[in-house]
Amino acid sequence: MKNSLFPKQDSREFIVFTSCSMVLTALGIDIMLPAFSDVRKHFGIITQTSQTANIVTFFFMGQITQIFFGYLTDRLGRLPILRAGVILYIFSGIGVVLSPNLPLVFLFRFMAGMGAAAVFMTSIACVRDRFSGDEMAKTMSFVLAIFLFTPVIAPALGAWILHFSTWKVVFLVPPVFAIIVFLWSFRMPESHPNEKRSKAGFGETLSKIKNILKDRRFLIYVTIATLIFSILSSWVSSSERIIGEIYHKPHLFPYIFGGMGLLMAAFSFINSYLSRKLGAKKSLKLFLILYFIFSAIMVLGAVSQNHHPGLLFFFIIIAFLMAFTTAADPNSSALALDIWVIRLVWPHRFMAQSFSL
Repeated sequence: MKNSLFPKQDSREFIVFTSCSMVLTALGIDIMLPAFSDVRKHFGIITQTSQTANIVTFFFMGQITQIFFGYLTDRLGRLPILRAGVILYIFSGIGVVLSPNLPLVFLFRFMAGMGAAAVFMTSIACVRDRFSGDEMAKTMSFVLAIFLFTPVIAPALGAWILHFSTWKVVFLVPPVFAIIVFLWSFRMPESHPNEKRSKAGFGETLSKIKNILKDRRFLIYVTIATLIFSILSSWVSSSERIIGEIYHKPHLFPYIFGGMGLLMAAFSFINSYLSRKLGAKKSLKLFLILYFIFSAIMVLGAVSQNHHPGLLFFFIIIAFLMAFTTAADPNSSALALDIWVIRLVWPHRFMAQSFSL
């Protein structure tokens, strides 16, 4: 059911705006990947180094601030935190381009990750404010479809820009897009009014969080989600070097990465269907089992081919492994979030709620 506070015509614009806001996270990574070889040349880094992978790693590290921004958005409202995140994203993106050395690049990338984390958290919170039930599921499906489509087109766009310009222009695309999102945000009404905002202090909230961290089931789901996220980030940060320097096919990077993005998006929709039919826990177990099987196939294939599997074999297996991680991640995160919300927001209901692996 849709919240009656927001007119239907505003809701359509809100959905598109939310999709564009969440795209900042994916765009802040995927469009830059084809430019890494030029970045290494610019800073005089040897080809064999993996330092450029830290451009992605530090961005991901900035995501650890999501809990902090989650608290602030409940306390201060959605739009102030969203705009603050976009501003941080814009200025840190410009800072990367102007940085004279890699340590400064990594610092600004961490800050950009923080900005993206604030935008991502507030975008999801805004959807929860406006919609519920089937309408919320429908809205999130559309938003996530746009989000997952970004890795398909962003690398190709980055490679196209490189053909006519420099890596700095590629790196400026996300902050320029963020400026549009920032200006657009002033058309959006606040979805979390004063009377609904949390009055709990940070100390009280921190005490509840410490209590949640003692829950074994919560820790299991968070560990699974963390491992899945680490696997995905490891592939993203190293994909450019694997394709360009190990397999010597840099021209194929946009196509390989984009093709994997399509498969990942497809498995996200498959997971949505399976979660409704089987439940989140059974669906999560299924994808983890499939991940183990395909990982074993990868190991056997690598050993049988002198630890250098063929390009087609390697990328087919990697594509399915990344698709399984994309499918499993929402379930592990949702199961952890269920425990989080019940114990943090409705602790008096916790004993009535049953969770099992």
